[in-house]
Amino acid sequence: MAAKQVLIKPIISEKSEQLSDNFNQYSFVVNKKSNKIEIGKAIEEMYQVKVASVNTMIMPSRAKSRNTKSGVLKGSISSYKKAIVKLASGEEIDFFGDI
Repeated sequence: MAAKQVLIKPIISEKSEQLSDNFNQYSFVVNKKSNKIEIGKAIEEMYQVKVASVNTMIMPSRAKSRNTKSGVLKGSISSYKKAIVKLASGEEIDFFGDI
């Protein structure tokens, strides 16, 4: 698979920011069919960094509901695969650039 097919998007949240600041780990939503080796190569290709390790997990789907004027709407959030990538020391990924 190509790097753009493996990596879907980075996860930007408070917890992922703490992981990147404290432990040099970055979180991504990835293709469910990709494996750790493909994920590591895709990150190295897209961001020109050296990957030390890759941990993956499949997040389960879950039910979600919200209240509207017309009543309660029920739906679900699809399951997805998440990868937490640890970079070699001295490496970093800058998602925001010069904001």
